[in-house]
Formats: sequence, structure tokens, C-alpha cells
Amino acid sequence: MSEERVSLGQCHNTLVGFVACHLRLSEELYLYLKMAAKEEDPEDSAGYRWEGGYEKTWEAIVESADGLLDPCISDIIEREKRKRYLERNKDRVRLGMMRLLIIVIDMSDAMEDKDLKPSRQLCTLKLLEGFVHEYFDQNPISQFGIIITRNKRAEIVSPLSGNAQKHLEALEKLKKQYTSGEPSLQNSLDLATQALRLMPGHASREVLVIFGSLISCDPGSIIGKTIEDLKTHSIRCSVIGLAAEVRVCKLLCKETNGDYSVILDGAHFKSLLFSQVNPPMATAALESSLIKMGFPHAGKTRHEKRVSFCVCHPPVSNTAVRILDEGYFCPQCCSKYCQIPVECKICGLTLASAPHLARSYHHLFPLKPFSETSLAEALSVVNSEEDLMQSYCTGCMGHLKPSRPVFRCDDCAELFCSDCDLFLHEYVHTCPGCASRTDAGKDDQLRYR
Repeated sequence: MSEERVSLGQCHNTLVGFVACHLRLSEELYLYLKMAAKEEDPEDSAGYRWEGGYEKTWEAIVESADGLLDPCISDIIEREKRKRYLERNKDRVRLGMMRLLIIVIDMSDAMEDKDLKPSRQLCTLKLLEGFVHEYFDQNPISQFGIIITRNKRAEIVSPLSGNAQKHLEALEKLKKQYTSGEPSLQNSLDLATQALRLMPGHASREVLVIFGSLISCDPGSIIGKTIEDLKTHSIRCSVIGLAAEVRVCKLLCKETNGDYSVILDGAHFKSLLFSQVNPPMATAALESSLIKMGFPHAGKTRHEKRVSFCVCHPPVSNTAVRILDEGYFCPQCCSKYCQIPVECKICGLTLASAPHLARSYHHLFPLKPFSETSLAEALSVVNSEEDLMQSYCTGCMGHLKPSRPVFRCDDCAELFCSDCDLFLHEYVHTCPGCASRTDAGKDDQLRYR
């Protein structure tokens, strides 16, 4: 019995010694690696991530004088929104007025993954529905098309057109379709090139690929002829990756001056997708030409008093037929359409209204970002009798609080609150102070200096 206790004690001592020796070696190895890392990068004195303290992001949220957290949270959100639009408009260059955008949707087996709820496929299609509404709201005289890729093939599910309803119906049908096989990036790009190469040169040609797979099964090399064809026809390609970075996608975007991004989560996916709503900057290769447009009227006239078919819903079997006595009539060939903007199928005339043209025109002259300042500093440069007037926002006529930042237009020196600053730059695209000046008619470009 005593011999067994001795042997067990020896084993215990041996094991303790082995663990202690191992810990000493691990500690020495850790110190060696740490010293080696500092020798390789002497400027990096921050150390390892696990050696630092917590960032304590909760300390940025403080209570207001009323004991509420909402004002602080709203301030953080406003700062982030302003930061985004400043980054987007930092160069303030002329943007394209007419766009031709084709969306390529990956419908391979990779889109069945559940990392985006309820699945990559359904999440993508849901976000694209909102994207279509926003795209035609900001680019009403532009065109849009949809291509899907699966089973190593590519097909057009919605051709280029300015009818948002047709694209929404195509997206709704895609929700019920299956995902299968592997995508073909080359076939999709070749199909998009065929659809865009014959389009007029005064419109920007763009392709946006939503790619969920890590592979692409192609008949040839994308790096060769495919990219050269895209560059020859001035087609800009952007890719939003849903999985990880793919080298061929990164090279494609680099060669065609597009944007390549990989999402982090659903909110980041939406942010990246909706960043494509604004048109890209107009390049020198973009042709300048006069475009003949028609401005149809709505309602019946003495020329169109009888009930008739519309051109956008022809009487074809298995399709809905609309027989109406009202609509938009082309001023050139008198063809009737249910809605505008649209390109006339009979004479090819672009039909639009004045508000549609105005919403597209602001891309040529983006509104200049306002200067952020404090109310005390802003009021120090005006006369004392104007202090009361200048303490109100020019946009909403709300009282400007001294504790909140204000924004001043560099051209007219009018002051705006943060809400009006975001609203003017994201939706109105015009400074009301510059537009209401008495000498604005003498200089049409006054607010764009």
C-alpha cells in the first residue's frame, strides 16, 4: 500500500513539473512573439487587441436635461447620416442624368443559405423591391433591367424599361422560383453587354451584380475578352458580395471603375444596395447630345374621345387587357399609355412630365454641402437687428437652439437646422435661401457656385 502511494506521488510530482515547464515555455514563447512583433513594427505601441481595455461605447449615450435618452440617440443618428452624405458628395462632381442599369441576381444554390433571414434569396428580392421604388424616384427618366444566373446560365427576366411596375412583378415571380446549380458570371456579363452596347451614348451604362457564391462556372476567362468588351462599351460594373471577397469580382470592378463591397449583415446589405441609387459621376467619354422628348397630357381631348386599348397592355391571350378612355397620349403618334415615364413603342419618343425631368436635372448640379457651425458663431457675423430673424431655421422656421449645431449655406448665408440640412440634400436638392433671392433670375447657376 505504501509503495502504491509513493508511485502515485511520484506521478503527481512529475505531472505538476511537466505542466509548470509547459507554462514557462508558453510564457517565454508569448514574450518572444510579442518582442518580435514590436521589433517588426516599432510604431505600433497599442499592443494586442486582447490587452486593451473595453471601448465603453455606452458612455457616448448620456441623459438630457429632462432625463431622456432619445435626444442623444437622435444626435448620433443625425451625425452618421450627415457623414454618409458628405462622403457621397465630397467631390461635388456632375452626375449622370440618364442611366441604364442592369441588376444581375445570383440564383444559385448558395442563395439558399440562412445567414440573411429568411434566406439570401428572399432577403435580396425584398431589398430590391424597395430599391426599384427609390431608383425610379431619384432617376425617373432612366431605365432598369434584371438578369438572373443559375445552372451555369444567364437569362433576362425583365428587359430594360422605365416601367417600375413590370420590374416589381418580375421580382415577385422570382420569390416563387427555385435556386439551382452554380452561377455564371461571364454569361451574365456577356448578356448584359449585348443589352447595353446598342444603347445611346448620352446615358451611363451600369451593371450591378449581387453575388452570393464563391465560385463562377464560366465557358472562358472573364479577365480576357469579357472585361475588354465592358471597357470598350464604357460599361461600369459593381459587385455586392454576400459571402466573401472573390478575386475575379474585385478585378472586374477595378478594371471597369466600379465598386466592390462585401456585406456584414442585412442592414449593411441595404446600405450598400441603396448607395447605388445615386448615379455615378459623368465621365468625359459620356456623349452630350440633344434628346427629343415628349410631354403628354392626361385625360380625354377632342382627338381621343373613344374607348381604346393602351399600347402598354396589348390584347394578347392570357394577359390582362385595359380598355380605358383616359391615359397619356404621345404628342407625336397619339399612342396611349397608362403611365409615364416610358419610351413610346410606336415612334420611340421618350415620354415624361416636367416633375420627372426636374428630379433628374438636379444630378447635373448637386447641392453644395452646408458648413456646420454653432449658433453663436453664426450670429456674430450679422447685424444685431437681424439676430432674431437669423435665430430661426430658413427651411422649417423652427427656433434654432444654441446647444445644437446649425448649418449655413456658403452662397446665401442662410441658417438651417440639422433636419432641414439632411432633407434638402437628400430629397429637395435646392437651397430655398438661394432660390428666393431677388437676383436669382439673373444668375441661373447662383446656388451651384
